[in-house]
Amino acid sequence: MTLELASAGESHGPALVAILSGLPAGLELEQTAIDADLRRRQQGYGRSPRQQIETDEVEVLAGLRHGRTLGTPLALVVRNRDHKNWTWGMSPWPPEGEPEGKGTRPVTLPRPGHADLAGVQKYGHDDVRNALERASARHTAVHVAAGAVAKALLATIGVDVRGEALAEHGADPAAVDEARKARDTLGGTVTVRATGVPPGLGSYARKDDRLDARLAAALMGIQAVKSVEIGDGKELAGLRGSEAHDEIKPDKTRMTNRAGGLEGGMSNGEELVVRCSMKPLPTLMKPLRSVDLATGEAAEALVERSDVSAVEALAVVAEAAVAWELARAAKEKFGGDALVDFVAAHRVYVERL
Repeated sequence: MTLELASAGESHGPALVAILSGLPAGLELEQTAIDADLRRRQQGYGRSPRQQIETDEVEVLAGLRHGRTLGTPLALVVRNRDHKNWTWGMSPWPPEGEPEGKGTRPVTLPRPGHADLAGVQKYGHDDVRNALERASARHTAVHVAAGAVAKALLATIGVDVRGEALAEHGADPAAVDEARKARDTLGGTVTVRATGVPPGLGSYARKDDRLDARLAAALMGIQAVKSVEIGDGKELAGLRGSEAHDEIKPDKTRMTNRAGGLEGGMSNGEELVVRCSMKPLPTLMKPLRSVDLATGEAAEALVERSDVSAVEALAVVAEAAVAWELARAAKEKFGGDALVDFVAAHRVYVERL
């Protein structure tokens, strides 16, 4: 069975939920490790005051007993502590009593760069909040929790995944301070590296099986990400073939790694290197021009609490996305309903190589 992940939840709803299926039985999980990744996601220079409200911690509702997976669906929950301020505005059922707290008024001022306008047009909503709550990057918290589980699985076969923000744009404290002073926002770029990846994860057999395509989709699916590169990426377009490709040594390793560990839709045994870039965040304290959907008149976009920069958080979210996709590919390759079978199949495969 392949790994599958389904998530649900709104930014200011009661909680975020993830259901992970296909995990082998017997995988040891540590709550402290998952919570540590959740805290990493909340850190970084330029985050909003909401990170002082939320203290993200994982809860497990099913699929785990005494710290070991059961081979059944694993249900993870991350509570939204800020929901107490939105109890009326984000009530799942028609709320009783007088409106109170946040979210009581319809939002009719879509933000350029956000899912606001396209979301209400697609789903026929009359309140932008019905779109923006799920489109928000808040729900990446539970994907980070799922990524921590994926990293635990990968660790059993010696694969390690790490993400980091490049020291530029939104990861530069001086640039963040300048943007904050100007009531503006910043984007930036992160790199994710995976070591210990064996050759042969993914396949060239079908387009949907290509590991490079799957990684690109996983990263492009993260809010605000606008580009993905593998290895040297677009720089390879300016080189000749004799300069671009990684020559092979007698021991089947490479002299360089311009391909970023991926060739023909498969891992090739070298360090896997992927990079993604996010645009500046669309919620501005100095709002851009928009339209009031209630009146049709020109207006300024919605202003809500927002980060100035979330690039360092993106590094953690991208790390989780890559880990999940690598874990999926590894589970497809090595199978196993029990962890011991998964690890044994990996060992036999590596010995054959």
